Amino acid sequence: MGWKAPYLCTKRGIFYINKRVPTDLISRYGRKVIRKSLGTRDRTFAIQLASDLHSQLEREWLLLRFGISESTPVTDGLFCNREREPVLSIACIDYCRMKGKLDDKKFRQLAERVTKEVIHLCGDKGISGYTPVDAKAFRDHLTKRGLKPISVKRNFAVIKSIWNLSAREYGLDQRNPFSNMNFGNGPEPKKRGSVPIDTIRHVQSLCREADDDMRWLIALLSDTGLRLSEAAGLHVNDVQLDSEIPHLNLREHVWRRLKTPSSRRLVPLVGNALWAVKRAISETQTDFLFPRYCSKSGCKSDYASNSLNKWLRPNVPSGCVIHSFRHSFRDRLRAVECPSDMIDQIGGWSSKSVGQSYGEGYPLSLIGNWMRKLEVPAG
Repeated sequence: MGWKAPYLCTKRGIFYINKRVPTDLISRYGRKVIRKSLGTRDRTFAIQLASDLHSQLEREWLLLRFGISESTPVTDGLFCNREREPVLSIACIDYCRMKGKLDDKKFRQLAERVTKEVIHLCGDKGISGYTPVDAKAFRDHLTKRGLKPISVKRNFAVIKSIWNLSAREYGLDQRNPFSNMNFGNGPEPKKRGSVPIDTIRHVQSLCREADDDMRWLIALLSDTGLRLSEAAGLHVNDVQLDSEIPHLNLREHVWRRLKTPSSRRLVPLVGNALWAVKRAISETQTDFLFPRYCSKSGCKSDYASNSLNKWLRPNVPSGCVIHSFRHSFRDRLRAVECPSDMIDQIGGWSSKSVGQSYGEGYPLSLIGNWMRKLEVPAG
């Protein structure tokens, strides 16, 4: 029979459906033409298959272009202004902007790196154009690079968040293709250990002997539980030594963001932390306590971590790093039976309940009383 088959082509005798993608939907599919083998040499059967597929594609494109489903009146779809979904590269930029993280170099670079890898593998498509097959390709790519399951999960957490936020913004009602992936059964990540109290005393004595900016920073961390970036990014105006209770006023700066809203807090200075801050503020020639690691252009917390851990490694048990002082700090507060909500406030940890976020929190005087219980006597 001489049936026309405008969407068919042959290759080595096998029939293929061959249909051009509408110009305004190319970004959604990441391609200009859909070409797929029908797996048959029978022309009549191929025409039947191509006809069915052609009808389904047209129905899908109608939905994508106008939001018209079988249950939607055609006029509703034609007369509404439907906002076009973004491609993944734009969704990434929107994600960083809406999270307020465009100026957060570390956050932005991670989001951009993960997005670029997905685009390199699967194309820069409209977000609804990604499929579980794309997600599997991304997972296998990361695994072949030698990443452990925990690192693969971290990459997927980023791309899932970007996709979810964009889908909500543009009203997409479909399952996230990057969710519910199987990452294998790799070993659990090693938990950072706490620094024993005797080791803390030893390290603090070494810091006093060395009496330089690196050791001041370590001593400060050891008796405050601050995050490294919080301490390394301190401005001289953050230090309140003339107060009845000497303390730090931790707040966000353009050169150093804080991790969470609860990270904004007042931290009393006691013991070796008070000594370290006094030494740092008396010696600095800039507006920063630790100019080696911070300036108006940014806080180099990764650089600080590497250099401090290099010195610290032979002086602490295996598995302990500079961040371990923060773990130890919480353990030390538990040991003196400090209330858990006060521990969260002192360390800037997120509250575990809505009720804990009400009110102004504990006064500085009461926090200072608990902090003084942690002072390690000189050896």
